[in-house]
Amino acid sequence: MHFKSPVIFLITLLLSLSSFAQKDILHKKLNAIAAAHQAHIGFSLLDLQSGDTVSLNGQKHFPMQSVYKFHLALAVLNKVDQGKLKLEQKIHLRKQDLLPNTWSPLRDKYPSGEVDIPLSELLSFTVSQSDNNGCDILFRLIGGPIAVQRYIHGLGIKDVAIVATEEQMHQNDQVQFRNWSTPVSAARLLKLFYSKNILSASSKDFLWKIMTETTTGPNKIKGMLPKGTPVAHKTGSSGSNAAGLTAATNDIGIVTLPNGGRFALVVFVSMTKENEQGSDKIIAELSKAGWDYMLSGKP
Repeated sequence: MHFKSPVIFLITLLLSLSSFAQKDILHKKLNAIAAAHQAHIGFSLLDLQSGDTVSLNGQKHFPMQSVYKFHLALAVLNKVDQGKLKLEQKIHLRKQDLLPNTWSPLRDKYPSGEVDIPLSELLSFTVSQSDNNGCDILFRLIGGPIAVQRYIHGLGIKDVAIVATEEQMHQNDQVQFRNWSTPVSAARLLKLFYSKNILSASSKDFLWKIMTETTTGPNKIKGMLPKGTPVAHKTGSSGSNAAGLTAATNDIGIVTLPNGGRFALVVFVSMTKENEQGSDKIIAELSKAGWDYMLSGKP
């Protein structure tokens, strides 16, 4: 026993030093990527097995844009679990709900409205295809953005604000800054979704499915990862203003490693003059840095 203790101490010390060294390498990569671009960049990685976290500007506020459709989906599915809604129940789409000047594959499929579709289909359009009209229909269904904010805050995730609909953000581009999150709080919410029983097993599986089926942002988190890497994610992007500034290009999600391990990843890129391809590349580079860190053999 007396002979083992120094050995155990030495092993523990070496593991700690190795972990510190790997984190230092990742921090240097993150800072180098951020320094190479004129943009406000937020990053948070959370190992879903160990709880290990690495962040850059992790406590700063960033506009979420459509990332908040993940928060909305959690709130809707909570209502399903409470028995107040059902995935198979029909939701009536009115013609006036399908606004013309916004991203809406839902409107493209049902251009005349006045049809009933299952709640599950409405959620799929809203999350997998980031449908803006679908988002606002869901907001109205459960009591508006403030109801979603109340639910998320009730989970203990306080560093987030959800106060405006997609329609309101389209009316004034300054409104988008009122829907904000910190990178760390977004990563913590992903962990709650994945690791805790905030949803029933069936609701969790459904949301996981539609997040892995996401068609938007293929060049963001997934951009530089090995082809076929499973990623359950939600993107969010704004347009550019008259000065050429893009307020938000975002992607948050859960990445599955070759060994089956998983980590939550949040990347927010804000106030940049990069075009869409340039902003996507920033996210992809940061994602690859996080991927390499997770594969580095860190303790």
